Amino acid sequence: MDENYILSCFAHTGEAITAKVIRNKQTGLPEGYGFIEFPSRAVADRILQNFNGTIMPNTEQNFRLNWATLGAGERRQDDGPDYHDFRGDLAADVTDYTLQETFRTLYHSVKGAKVVTDRATGRSKGYGFVRFGEESEQLRAMNEMNGQYCSSRPMRIGPAATKKPIGGGGQQ
Repeated sequence: MDENYILSCFAHTGEAITAKVIRNKQTGLPEGYGFIEFPSRAVADRILQNFNGTIMPNTEQNFRLNWATLGAGERRQDDGPDYHDFRGDLAADVTDYTLQETFRTLYHSVKGAKVVTDRATGRSKGYGFVRFGEESEQLRAMNEMNGQYCSSRPMRIGPAATKKPIGGGGQQ
C-alpha cells in the first residue's frame, strides 16, 4: 500500500487532501500505518465514523482509523497533564473511536482512547486505555463506568500501570 492507494480509497468522497505512508528507514517498506489529511476536523470525523472497521478495497484488511496523536516525548504546551486508566474485557468490535465516545459523552475532559491491537493481525487484544485531562473525571469514570457496557460487553476498569523507563536498571 502506498499513498496513491490510500488516496484512491477515499477518492469517491472528494475529501482527502494528502496521504503519507510511514516507511521503515532501513528497508523503505511500509510500516503498516500512515496519515491522511482532510480539509476540516468535521470531515475527518465523518470519514472516521463511516470507514473505520470497514474492508479496505481489494484487500481482506479492515480500515483501522483513529485520530493522530503526538509521538513519544512530544507534548503540546497548552495540553496540560494526562490521566490514564485501563479498560479491560473489551468486545472485539470496540475501536479507539467507540471507546473514546463512550466516555466523551459523560466526561468532557476525555482527550483520547486507545484499544491495543495485535500488530500481526490488527485484531483487538481486548483491552485499552482512556486519557483524561482532569484527574477528578478520570477517578469518577473509574468508579461510575466499571461494569458498564461498551458495545456488547461490560468493561473492567482500573488504574493504568505506570510505564517503566526504557533501559531502566533491572535486577543484577
